[in-house]
Amino acid sequence: MPLKKMMIGEREFDFTRPYIVGVVNVTPDSFSGDGVLDIKKAVAQGKQMVLQGADIIDVGGESSRPGAKPVSVQDELKRVLPVVEGLVKEKILVSIDTSKPKVAEACLKAGAHMINDITSGRDKKMFLLATKYNVPIILMHMKGTPRNMQENPSYTDVVGEVALFFKERIVAAKRYGVKKIILDPGIGFGKRVIDNLVLLKNLNVFTKLGCPLFIGASRKSFIGKLTGAEVQDRLPGTLAAHLLAVLNGANLLRCHDVKEHVQALTILDSVLRS
Repeated sequence: MPLKKMMIGEREFDFTRPYIVGVVNVTPDSFSGDGVLDIKKAVAQGKQMVLQGADIIDVGGESSRPGAKPVSVQDELKRVLPVVEGLVKEKILVSIDTSKPKVAEACLKAGAHMINDITSGRDKKMFLLATKYNVPIILMHMKGTPRNMQENPSYTDVVGEVALFFKERIVAAKRYGVKKIILDPGIGFGKRVIDNLVLLKNLNVFTKLGCPLFIGASRKSFIGKLTGAEVQDRLPGTLAAHLLAVLNGANLLRCHDVKEHVQALTILDSVLRS
């Protein structure tokens, strides 16, 4: 069954094709090595990604790499708010990647169009904000926190467990009036290599929940563990993972390399429509 159309900002997303979410990390310790703290450079990076074909820019000011230390609300706002404001002025759709309601609300007041919450509404204020501002919220599965999530994670049935988690979070979000829900299985967040592979292979299970699927496998460590590639050399593996994700039902791809994703998705779409 086709997904319902969703308004993000003033733009309608019909999910008849995959959409690209470009990553702008306003951090000094991003796992992918692309973090930037200069506001002008971060805004310019987002603008360039949109010119290359990104549909949304996801701005984050706190690293979620394994072992990452928390950042204060004040420091996170100093990093992300000026970047959000700069991108909104350029009429660019912006997602704020944060688990802090105060950061999310400040960015929504500044014009951000979506919340990307890796804690999946652990703080219920995030649901209230999504309802108040009528924006989509991305609910991600993660075992533990970024600081401890890779300390021997284990699953009996990773697909079933993630699906059950999604069902519970959907009910919780709707209880607070949230209308626009996007699901992210959390590739690399509290997952072993095999867990990531099984999730990517079985994304169709989550499509039955009726919400768009958001996938972020870009430059993740499982690619390095499988291929030996360093983080800066994981584009081929990223593209393979993301193309397979699209074939299995993914609707939004969060990536660092927008131009290359646009080209790969153009070929995939052309073959499928031929």
